[in-house]
Amino acid sequence: MRLTVPCIVACALTSIALPAATAGEPGWSPVIIATGDYRKEIESLPIEQRPYRPLHVYGNTVRRMHYRGTPLPVPRSLVATPRPSGRSR
Repeated sequence: MRLTVPCIVACALTSIALPAATAGEPGWSPVIIATGDYRKEIESLPIEQRPYRPLHVYGNTVRRMHYRGTPLPVPRSLVATPRPSGRSR
């Protein structure tokens, strides 16, 4: 019971703060190396509108500068990032 209330408060604050902070930004794509039609689709977009992708440091940095004004990721970015499944630590 003690843990439930702080968890609910944290979830509520995160759901309120994140949409405002990331409004207009593209989402994350789990595809690291795009191929075929998906590659053509991504390349047809300006770099600011392409999805964030793991290991794509330059493009992700350009997008952060465009949308947030800073090239460095902030802790709230890590909360919104989906974690890969399948492998345990």
